[in-house]
Amino acid sequence: MDLALQSRILFGLTLGFHIIYATIGVGMPLLLLLAETMGIVKKDQQYRLLARRLAKGYSITVAVGVVTGTIIGLQLSLLFPGFMKIAGQVISLPLFMETFAFFFEAIFLGIYLYTWSRFKKPLFHLLVLIPVAIGSGLSAFFITTVNAFMNTPQGFTIENGAIANIEPLKAMFNPATPTKVAHVLTSAYMTTAFVIAAIAAWFILRGHRNEYYKKALRLSMMVGLIFAVATAVVGDLSGKFLAAYQPEKLAAAEWHFETKTHADLLVGGTLDRTTNEVNYALRLPSMLSFLATDSFQGEVTGLNDIPKENWPPLIIHYWFDLMVGIGSFMIVLSCIFVACRIWKPQLEWNRWLLGLIVLGGPLSMLAIEFGWIFAEVGRQPWILRGYMTVAEAATTSPDVGAMLVLFSVIYALLGILTVYVLVRMARRNPVEPLLDARSEQT
Repeated sequence: MDLALQSRILFGLTLGFHIIYATIGVGMPLLLLLAETMGIVKKDQQYRLLARRLAKGYSITVAVGVVTGTIIGLQLSLLFPGFMKIAGQVISLPLFMETFAFFFEAIFLGIYLYTWSRFKKPLFHLLVLIPVAIGSGLSAFFITTVNAFMNTPQGFTIENGAIANIEPLKAMFNPATPTKVAHVLTSAYMTTAFVIAAIAAWFILRGHRNEYYKKALRLSMMVGLIFAVATAVVGDLSGKFLAAYQPEKLAAAEWHFETKTHADLLVGGTLDRTTNEVNYALRLPSMLSFLATDSFQGEVTGLNDIPKENWPPLIIHYWFDLMVGIGSFMIVLSCIFVACRIWKPQLEWNRWLLGLIVLGGPLSMLAIEFGWIFAEVGRQPWILRGYMTVAEAATTSPDVGAMLVLFSVIYALLGILTVYVLVRMARRNPVEPLLDARSEQT
């Protein structure tokens, strides 16, 4: 296995592990904000208890997320020094600002966690949470602009082999930034909501049918529906971005070889690599043209018009299908739940529906993973599109293989420890005694 591939696997492993905590880190402050707001507006202590319990679990994921996020920064420099020669000069501003955004978030999160009983008016405690949500959103924004820069680099020129005419703001606000940032934020809010909904549904299925879990499920499913639809809208805009700026990625995702109008959208199927014929796929007539151009007659560039050495791996077709398929499933599922809530309340707690919601939690997190695999593998062979390949940027150190084994063990231990701590916290602090105590106080 060559060093470039080892470096890609190690960095992909780190990113895949970190994205779980980063997604929750971005999405959870919004759920906390909504739960505590509902508690204050409705004078409902169960919503405030929900916010408090979520915040305790959130603090654990933030701690692990900080560790893995730091590792990503270090590995980017160590594994891909060629890339950092450019990025360190051109796109260092958002990397620098992301640190400040995290400090901003962490300071107010600490205040929020330790001031539950310090304010006479709950509104003041709620206001402390607003900077946490802003800080997490800004942190996601700044780091995503770096990824966007890798897809559509600008803000510099190369003259005689040296970087010149550096414009940091232009590099940050490159063509990929709007859709990338919007997709990261909406999918993080959606996924976090569905994870919380899955936990609430699990407890209801286990016999905990008190109003606390029902309110948690209703709130999270409504938030999940809103942001699942928003993610789908952003996904449509992302398809149009790919058609304009990264046609090779869109063509590879759809196994689209011939440039033509009325291009079909393919779902599933198998590819004959000798003839590039697609078999057993579900074809949606002219939908790829519509996705790319907003017109069923639009022309979509095919892979045959792109140099073969610049083709992304064609397996990304499956990652794209899985991401979109899970997202569509979650939209339908949340629509059914909300419809039952409004028109058929007796079906709201149907065991099959609750079981699907439980399944939706891990599925939505898998969709995040599939989305990032599609985004990163789909940019291959480039690390900086049009300027530098991954092979040119990768380290020549022979120790990457050993580091891959070491970090695999570390991430496995961190993952197991996270689950153990969260489960232990839930079991040692069941919600029912807390609800009884609060009802006695009121």
